[in-house]
Amino acid sequence: MEAEKKERLNVQAQIEKLTGRSVMALEDVEPGLGHRHFFRVRFGDQKKPRSMIARFEPTAALSSETPSEPPLEPIRAFLEKRGLPVPRSYGDNGPLQLLEDLGNTSLENRVLTASTTERKSLYREACALIPRLQRLQAPSVKKPAAFERFWNQELVLTKATKWLEWSFPLLQGRPAHPQERTEIRQAFSFVAQTLSQGPQRLAHRDFKAANLHFRNEVSTPKLTMIDLQGAFLAPPEYDLVCLLRDSHVTLPEVEVISLLEETRPDLPDQVDKETFLRRFDLITLVRVCKDLSHYLHAATQLSDRRYLPFVPQALSNLRKAAERADTRDPEVGPLTHFLLTAPETIEIPMSDELPR
Repeated sequence: MEAEKKERLNVQAQIEKLTGRSVMALEDVEPGLGHRHFFRVRFGDQKKPRSMIARFEPTAALSSETPSEPPLEPIRAFLEKRGLPVPRSYGDNGPLQLLEDLGNTSLENRVLTASTTERKSLYREACALIPRLQRLQAPSVKKPAAFERFWNQELVLTKATKWLEWSFPLLQGRPAHPQERTEIRQAFSFVAQTLSQGPQRLAHRDFKAANLHFRNEVSTPKLTMIDLQGAFLAPPEYDLVCLLRDSHVTLPEVEVISLLEETRPDLPDQVDKETFLRRFDLITLVRVCKDLSHYLHAATQLSDRRYLPFVPQALSNLRKAAERADTRDPEVGPLTHFLLTAPETIEIPMSDELPR
């Protein structure tokens, strides 16, 4: 508690130095699974904006040996300059960024009460951002790190490791046998090798409904992208997987297919429907395996059970992709067979009850 109090005082002092304004209140914003801390900053004066979001990297995270994502700048400024909807910046000193307060309404919670017509319209608006991102080229100077980071085999195999260590034991009730580990890693590797033969375009990397917020200061709210620092070069279908195979939102399959068909002609790299859907399913396998693994790891190792309600939808999304990939690509058979025979529900033990 004392450490948290010191951190808040430190953050407040940095905010006041950056803005020259007096902070009236720092309100916690619910964190995700990462290490960053977020605060809603409310000021005591009458100037605008009356509030901001403080995005803070704790000292322990900055000094960690674990590879970190690039800083938010310059990718935020790069996207803003090219007309993409991103939060405005009000100050940055490295560990602390002050950003536009977009409010609490995300696409994820908006669709909970949206009509079918409104939901379709909102998802069309979201999908339309993806071709705009993909048409962007790296600048000759001040090139954002996003243009030098790639979705590749090394990254994909980290997802295989998480799946084998965090998901497999819970689904099977035992650790994977050596042969199973080899075959599943080979399946993930096949996906990486197959996708590496196609184009790579700028991708948000976590283009899910929770990372699309509505600006609350305009008469017609528009979706605005947050959590931009992870951007990288990836297959054109990558952000579509993040959005349409989002485990936090259940979309009718007919809408998913319709949105894919509507978006495909707008992408810079034109491919036939079969290739497009094949790549979409292969990316779904590795992306959602990773998502599910993070949910289970958080629950069993970090005592953070907030994400368990999304496990059934993650399993459902994986089965949809596995059913199609199983017939197209026998090389992923060890993974798809496992997914198609996995239980529909998982009993989640606490950390001291895990199979060894």
